[in-house]
Amino acid sequence: MLSFRDTIHVVGALLMILGLSVFLCVPVSIHYSDGQLMPILYSGFAIIGIGILGWLARPRGGARINKRTGYLIVTLGWLAISAFAMLPFLLSGSISSVTDAFFESMSGFTTTGASILTDIEAVSPSILFWRSLTQWIGGMGIIVLSVAILPLLGIGGIELFVAEVPGPTSDKIHPRIQETAKRLWFVYVGLTALLFLGLNLSGMSRFDAINHAFTTMATGGFSTKNNSLAHWDIPSIQYLIVIFMFLAGTNFTIIYYFTTGRFRRAWKSTEFRAYSLGMVIASVVATLLLFQFHGNITEKLFRDALFQVVSVVSTTGFVSSDYTAWGYLLTFYFFLLMFTGGSAGSTAGGIKTIRHLVFLKNSYLEFKRILHPRAIIRIKLDHQVVAPRILTHILVFLLVYLGSFVTGTLVMTALGTDLVSSAGAVATCLGNIGPGLGTVGPVSNFAATPDTGKWALSILMLLGRLELFTVLVLFTPFYWRAN
Repeated sequence: MLSFRDTIHVVGALLMILGLSVFLCVPVSIHYSDGQLMPILYSGFAIIGIGILGWLARPRGGARINKRTGYLIVTLGWLAISAFAMLPFLLSGSISSVTDAFFESMSGFTTTGASILTDIEAVSPSILFWRSLTQWIGGMGIIVLSVAILPLLGIGGIELFVAEVPGPTSDKIHPRIQETAKRLWFVYVGLTALLFLGLNLSGMSRFDAINHAFTTMATGGFSTKNNSLAHWDIPSIQYLIVIFMFLAGTNFTIIYYFTTGRFRRAWKSTEFRAYSLGMVIASVVATLLLFQFHGNITEKLFRDALFQVVSVVSTTGFVSSDYTAWGYLLTFYFFLLMFTGGSAGSTAGGIKTIRHLVFLKNSYLEFKRILHPRAIIRIKLDHQVVAPRILTHILVFLLVYLGSFVTGTLVMTALGTDLVSSAGAVATCLGNIGPGLGTVGPVSNFAATPDTGKWALSILMLLGRLELFTVLVLFTPFYWRAN
């Protein structure tokens, strides 16, 4: 049975956690004396207060969350978090429009990285820190974070985890979902700390290093500089970011296996091998095309090609160079890469490698089925048969994803945006990537996008982050009629 009291109760708890997270910006504001201390405090207390009101709706006997309620909690939770997380932007004066503030907030928590800020370096340090923090929290998913914390408050978690990570795999590193969430967060925090130290030692200030460590591991792409990573044309920094963007787009269960010495089990993953090989092939192709475009071979060109491929495929969205200035062929090439995505179980967005794998294998075996119509030919991944239900789920997902892209593009063009910019904006927001094409390309932003378009793109960000079905199932009659 669908429980609205459980929903309000858990969303209230999420808002309380969000409000406490806002206070992490207090030391930054004090250190830099940026004048944003009171707006931060007001925002934090306001969010916590509203969260407490929701928390008081606790049902008798504690929350009993089933799968249907879990989907509602995740969707409303993300909407509520994005809505209230814009308070620091508004109260500080960094963003004056509610539409722009919600867009920036939704872009943060969905780790999209699309921004409306035209002068990032003019924004106060504490607000920039909050902006990066929204991506870091959203990267692994505040719902997964709550799975590890809310049981201490008397709330279960498996339904939330299923709704938050609706990918086609169900591999867990521990039979208890709370332990799985905790261990994934340990990996997440550890890699973030490691990247912070590496960036700081490579020449970034501590402030820039922590912000970029947050947004890299979240595959978010928010930067503290107007020129993104092009601001640091330093090989050690950019190659380090490339490595960690790749890791952030890898299934965190695989990373956990590597860190615990289970290398054989990690390498047995078909998806991980395909993700790694695909990244290499895509980088080589982009490098060769870029060399042909420029007519010469330099380390800088190789680094730019590698950086942008890893950035787009992992859906991080950092920019080291404007790939739309590399000619029409490379521009279209990077547009196609927006429909790839990282691994399931990673912080990356997009369609995901495993869905492409299953789709390609099924398409290939279809030729064999034509020649042997009576044979039972099944798809296998990691030596296991892919269940027909999962195959159907993936094929429907691809169809709905394509339909969402086409519908979104039609909406954006109807609002007066040119076709290239519309397609680029929709592809990058649906895939949670960041930079698009045309007027929303790597060296531009979404400030000039019509307000209605920003709301539409915000919806696409949410759809992409929750992988379509978690949100769309709420709009089906089956969901509301189910017992």
